[in-house]
Amino acid sequence: MTAPYEEFAERLQQTLDRVRFVQGRGRTGALADRYAVSRETARKWLAGLALPELARIIELAKDFNTSFEWLATGRGHARLGVGEKSSVYQRLSDDELRLLDAFRNLPEAKRKLLVEFLS
Repeated sequence: MTAPYEEFAERLQQTLDRVRFVQGRGRTGALADRYAVSRETARKWLAGLALPELARIIELAKDFNTSFEWLATGRGHARLGVGEKSSVYQRLSDDELRLLDAFRNLPEAKRKLLVEFLS
């Protein structure tokens, strides 16, 4: 028996791989921490056993610069801007993009601490 939301899970995994989100066994915990859900909920998303609620799919798409329609349904292009980075991202250097991705992969509490430190 296949997981009922297996295609969504594959698209979510592809998105996380593209942005170099935590790999391996730590991915579930990192995703749970980042979106303030239980590890079990994150595991179900990644395994295709459950779908996030609509607002969460929108948040995932925004956070990872992914087309909402593609993430939710598989239609269209995965990346914003028809396969290219959105105009904001086009202005960033590779180092800036890597830094932004690393920042986005931090749990919210660590993001706040880093912003405070840098301020």
